[in-house]
Amino acid sequence: MKKFSLIKIIKNYKMTLLLLLAIILGAIVGVVFEEDAAVLSPLGDLFLNLLFIIIVPLIFLTITTSIAKMKQPKRLSKIIRSIIIVFVLTSLVSVFIGLGVTSFTKLVDPEDGEAILESLSTEEEQEEVELAILDRTVQVISVDDFSKLLSKDNVIAIVIFSILFGIAMRMAQEKADPLLKVLVSANEVMFKFINIVMYYAPIGIFCYFASLVGTFGSAIAVGYAKTFIIYVVVVILFYFIMYSLYAFIAAGKKGVKAFWKNALPSTATSIATCSSAACIPVNVEFAKKVGVSDDIAETTIPLGTSFHKDGSIIGSVFKIMFLVCLFATAEGSAPSIWEIIIVALVANLLITAVPIGGGTISEMMIISMLGYPAAALPILTMIATIIDAPATMLNVVGDTSSSMLVSRMVDGKDWMEKNAKESKA
Repeated sequence: MKKFSLIKIIKNYKMTLLLLLAIILGAIVGVVFEEDAAVLSPLGDLFLNLLFIIIVPLIFLTITTSIAKMKQPKRLSKIIRSIIIVFVLTSLVSVFIGLGVTSFTKLVDPEDGEAILESLSTEEEQEEVELAILDRTVQVISVDDFSKLLSKDNVIAIVIFSILFGIAMRMAQEKADPLLKVLVSANEVMFKFINIVMYYAPIGIFCYFASLVGTFGSAIAVGYAKTFIIYVVVVILFYFIMYSLYAFIAAGKKGVKAFWKNALPSTATSIATCSSAACIPVNVEFAKKVGVSDDIAETTIPLGTSFHKDGSIIGSVFKIMFLVCLFATAEGSAPSIWEIIIVALVANLLITAVPIGGGTISEMMIISMLGYPAAALPILTMIATIIDAPATMLNVVGDTSSSMLVSRMVDGKDWMEKNAKESKA
């Protein structure tokens, strides 16, 4: 009986176990061979490239078809309204947790701070970067040429275009039916393509993680190690406590059980790829396995990739408080709690869903809005690099917990049972 159970567990969680094994082996290879492990980088990049070419069509097809297929206009508005409420409330929770931790912890010791400041190339001319919030917002949510929508660098613009396109199809009513059939068919084919790509996932993740650890593992200097350790502890506690709480609020004990039963694939993929966008297909599948309806999963997850990032929000608070400690801000001139909240939330919207380096504009926004010198940019870049993997994990897994909360608001208390019956019918 025990043997049968073990075989069943291995069969059910085969891909999850392979991904976890790939991460562990990759980390070991990275630690042992250090920078020499970078030779595996091309094979890891191949996996990321295969995921990245999926992002644009996947976002467009999932959002557009999920909106166009909704038979009840009131349901669409209720889903969007619920998503906004959930994203805002959970983002505020993340901000306050980040503030609660960093307010009582000095992230930088004076001697480490001096060493970090000395490492900055302040003698070089620093180009003043004035970021007009309104101009940057327009650049983020729109593009000036249709061809630019085909780039993963404009994820938020793609999301907004997809929402508007889906609404337009609904307005066209039966005249849009032929197009809807084509898009639904294309969406099904896209998910089959993802299944093919995932066969290469263990190899790709192993190579990518080995290269990542080998290249950046030694870059975590003593001055940054304290921030990294504290952040990781916060992430782990947030991951287990807050997402269990969200799942419980959404569906009680059944919700908690279903959430943790299916969480590992998304968790492993997010840690290995450091890309929220690359995790969309795995995360949508995660949400559906938990019991979230197709329309909510296929709307919430892609939107969450751009507008809901628990890990990045907490990370933004850490970056702000790191600068406050580092520059020994005089009492009375330090940013207020409300300034930190606003800056963290605004900067979070400017973090692109790609691996290391996706938050440079966000980091420049933090520096500019709080009045710190542009020379501090490398400091925030280093912090972003060392916290990228755990931050992405919260960003990704948090989207699924949000989809459960949205389901609770849209479909009622018994949404899991209701959706289970509909899927069987």
